[in-house]
Amino acid sequence: MVKSIISLVLLAVSVFLAFKHGWDTFNYKKNPEAMKMMADLGITETMIPIFAGLTLLVGVLLLIPKTFFLGNMLNAISIVIIMELAMRIGNFKMVLMEIPFLIMPLVLIWLKYPFLEN
Repeated sequence: MVKSIISLVLLAVSVFLAFKHGWDTFNYKKNPEAMKMMADLGITETMIPIFAGLTLLVGVLLLIPKTFFLGNMLNAISIVIIMELAMRIGNFKMVLMEIPFLIMPLVLIWLKYPFLEN
């Protein structure tokens, strides 16, 4: 039961972050800091809606038990891509900040979908 509760809490945090980051990415023009960060990472303005849509898709996939694993894998892959882009420009502080966010989907995969009998 404790494992399910921990999984549920991590799932709620992951879904919240996916929707928040996806929404913020779609509204990047209202946030000059986000625009600068994405430009520094080499993300072009045409790629921004793709990243935003992928992030929102991850949030939806995490909520569905049959796509839970896929959502976590896409989440981990997108975080690794961000880490790679940050390493390319020498922003190791960003790389280190992303490590906990990379661990979260991996732990969720290990814990499995909460309250699902396997």
